[in-house]
Formats: sequence, structure tokens, C-alpha cells
Amino acid sequence: MVRGTGTGAGGGARVAAWDALRGAAVALVILRHAWPDVFPGAGVVGVVMFFALSGHLITGLLVDEAAATGRVDLRRFWWRRIRRLVPALLAFVAVFVVVTLTLDPLGGDRGTLPRTVAVALTYTANIPYVGLVGVSPAIYHLWTLATEEQFYLVWPLVVLLAVRSRRTVAGLVLAGVAALALTVATVAWFRATPDAAYPLPTSWLVCFVIGGLARVTQDRWARAATGRVAVVAALLLLAVLSVVDVRGHAATYLVVAPAVSVATVVLVHAGRTHLRTPRWLTPLVALGTVSYAAYLWNYPLTMWLRPELGVAAGPVGAVATIAAATASWWLVERPVREHGRRRDAAVARGRRVPAPG
Repeated sequence: MVRGTGTGAGGGARVAAWDALRGAAVALVILRHAWPDVFPGAGVVGVVMFFALSGHLITGLLVDEAAATGRVDLRRFWWRRIRRLVPALLAFVAVFVVVTLTLDPLGGDRGTLPRTVAVALTYTANIPYVGLVGVSPAIYHLWTLATEEQFYLVWPLVVLLAVRSRRTVAGLVLAGVAALALTVATVAWFRATPDAAYPLPTSWLVCFVIGGLARVTQDRWARAATGRVAVVAALLLLAVLSVVDVRGHAATYLVVAPAVSVATVVLVHAGRTHLRTPRWLTPLVALGTVSYAAYLWNYPLTMWLRPELGVAAGPVGAVATIAAATASWWLVERPVREHGRRRDAAVARGRRVPAPG
């Protein structure tokens, strides 16, 4: 039997504090793209926050489903991920194609457009010799989305095996050890050029697993680790690492990434404990709601604007990012999500209708 881990926010519920964390993560990425000399580590910190959040939230969905129903519906899980992520990506790629064909802001992207589109749509931007070769530099950031999508493909199988073994925590701890071993092996392979390991999925597995393990063990540690001192320490760590150049070292993957992941899950659990989010965090909550599209759009917009605007491309790109992300949310993501919810509700009602006779 699998016991639920008690999130305090059921399956599909949104927690405003978690949206604020998403908003903070994408804000750090935007700061890094806008002012790389001032916030050299903010990109790493923001991306790792997303990875740890994904590990935590996805593991919770899967484990809670197993606790409630005795099974994990993998097909439904994967379909929901597709429904959540693909529409905004398709809209982004469509606009990318139009901008490249008509304006080609970076020059030379028309020739690489077919490969660029293929890499974007197949989530292969993080695969060596495939993803970041012969494509537009404006999609280099898609390596993170590829890493997330590959995690969504594999991790549910790991959780399912752990649940079926009736030793969920032990199974996920074993997965954590394997993830750490893969990360160490990756760093060792690229020891002469650590930055070459940056886009590889095996460099970041530990971040997802830390998030997932924190989720299934939260009853054992959350109260002690979500006090005021722990929260302040987590915030200070994220702030300090954001202004330090943390790329290009083995420690990026073996020290910084795990530390940021732990800080993130501390803040996740603090948000779960204190569901009332302060009003001053409202802008971050709003940004977190559109964080997926904001991440999709910020890097290419900044790249496209830089040849004309120079250093002003960062702040102008940030404003354009919020506009594009908001449009994506209201015109693409939200309508698809609402349609999916209505369909799921209709299916659920149909299942509850008793058979005639």
C-alpha cells in the first residue's frame, strides 16, 4: 500500500507561493540574460530551481495518485504533460519561423531553420552532436526544456517501480544514488572542459531527484527545515549564488546544483505551510503563472534585440517577454488547459454513471 504524503494542496491545485517561486526562478533567468556581468550565476540558480520544483511536484502527483487509486496512469500523466507544454511551444516555433523568414534578426538563421525547428519540436536540444549543432543560437535555451521533458518521460517509470516494490522511499533513494553516479561520471568525462557538460541531462539529474525525495520524505524533515532561519538561509544562498559566476566548474553540478535544489525544496515546503502569500509577492505570483512562456520567449527576444539595441536589449527584452508570455497564457495555454479540464471532468462523470439494468 502507498501512503499519500499530504501536500496540503491536492493534485491539480495551484499554490500561490509555488507560483511565486516559479516567478522568482524565471526572473533570475531574465536577469542573467539582461545583465550577465551583474548576475552571472542567476541563470544556473533559476534553472536549477525549476528542476527541483519539477522533481518535487511531479513526484507528488504520481505518489498521491498511487495512494488514492492504487495505480499510476502513465498514459494520462504523459498526455497531461503534452497538453500543458506543447501548445505554447508550437506557438513559439510558429512565430520563430515567421520572424526568421521575414526579418532574420541574427543573420544566417534562415539556412538553419529546418534543423532548428526539428530540434525544438523533438526536445533534443540537450543531446550531444544533435541539439546545439547547426541550429539558431536563439534556441540554445531549449536544452532545459528538453531535460525537463526527458525527466517527465523516465521519472514516472522510476516512481511506478518504487511504488510497486512497496518501498517507495528506498526505491527513490536508490534512484538518487544512481543519478549522483551519472552526474559524477559526466563531470569526470568532461573534467578538462566542465562547461561542455552544461546542457547534458545527466549533469542535472540530482536536482530532480532531490526535489522528488524531499516530497516523499517531507513528513520526516519539513517542520525542522521550514522555520524562519532555514527560509532566510535558503533565500540568502540563492541571492549570493546569483551574483557569483558558478558556471564552468565541476562544482557547478556537484555542489551548486544540489545546494540550490535543497534551498528550493525548503522554500517549497515553507510555501506549503504558509498558504497565505503576502500581497507584496503578487507580481512574482503573476510572473510564475506565465513562467513557462516567459522562459520560452526571453532568450530569443533578447538575442533578436541585441544587434539593434545593445545593452538596452536586456530591459526591453524583459518587457517584451512579459507581453509575449501573457499573450501566450491567455490565447494559447489557458484555453487549452480549460478545455482539458472540462474534458477530464466529463470523462470522470461518465465513469460514475451506473450501468443500466
